Amino acid sequence: MSGSSLDGLDIVFSEFVFDGKKWQYEILAADCLPYSAEWVKNLKDAIQLNAYNYMLLHTAYGHYLGQQVNQFIETNNLHYKVALVASHGHTTFHDPAKKMTAQIGDGAAIAAVTQLPVVSELRALDVAFGGQGAPIVPVGEKLLLGDHAFFLNIGGIANISFNDEENYLAFDVCPANRVLNMLAVDDGKDFDEGGKIAASGNINQALLNQLNELDYYRQPFPKSLANDFGTNIVYPLIKNNGCSIPDALCTMSEHIAFQIKSSVEELNSNQPSQKKSLLATGGGAHNRFLIERLQDQLRPLNIEVVIPDDQLINYKEALVMALIGVLRWRQEYNVLHTVTGASRDSIGGALWIGQEA
Repeated sequence: MSGSSLDGLDIVFSEFVFDGKKWQYEILAADCLPYSAEWVKNLKDAIQLNAYNYMLLHTAYGHYLGQQVNQFIETNNLHYKVALVASHGHTTFHDPAKKMTAQIGDGAAIAAVTQLPVVSELRALDVAFGGQGAPIVPVGEKLLLGDHAFFLNIGGIANISFNDEENYLAFDVCPANRVLNMLAVDDGKDFDEGGKIAASGNINQALLNQLNELDYYRQPFPKSLANDFGTNIVYPLIKNNGCSIPDALCTMSEHIAFQIKSSVEELNSNQPSQKKSLLATGGGAHNRFLIERLQDQLRPLNIEVVIPDDQLINYKEALVMALIGVLRWRQEYNVLHTVTGASRDSIGGALWIGQEA
């Protein structure tokens, strides 16, 4: 799994057991392999390439992913233990209104390098069926982590899922770590560790109002965001305000917390007084200042924010990609249309058989 925050490549080795009623899982090995500066630039600039060079990058990144999988297997002594590789790749273009989404990282290349079966292109079929292709993580939350009413992932983009009694609903909330990291880089840091810089700043109310008034937040769900909403709209809006980096980080953090609270209110409108829990994962769950602001926003709604162990915080999305791959192998539905708005549930993913018959 490679997220929009570009912090690195998340890899997990998981074992899944289905007893006929319930799925269980165990993460036996996990790591985040940082990208080199060259790969960060390549992935960040991918959407600017012409078609030929884009496809060359798609192929090269697939071979890179295969090499990283092989190294992960070597490092963790997993030889002959891996039955299937599920690869999300890295999202470049995402325009579901035109039935298009693209994740680079050629599955055929991964299969050739690892000589293992590979499932890739996990979002494409849902988009072809008229869905947003996102979020796709809720199927894993439903099957593996179903004890909470809300599931929040704070990655490059924050997305939320709601498990009510009839439907499973989810959507992208707002840009998150990708913009926070870009602001931290402007201050000479790779990221704002623990939200310390943001905590030293003050909310710029005029900027906060501008952010909260962006058109996307008035759209009904299902809905999803491309990376460029954060990089080309939110980040320039903040920079054009001219406020200090601490104030910018503080205001952006407040914006994220407010939009999550607004999403919870919308999803929870039928049971506003009932106490519920929200499981927060993704890199943003390590941002203490952001979590404190979120807790303050959700406390009046009787919503408890639950922070799990570091392994689930860091690798939930990679874990779910593995499950999506297993479901594809079993030819079972692995994308929920109630989440994405597609015409039906789908069995998504291209399958590449890399081993000899």
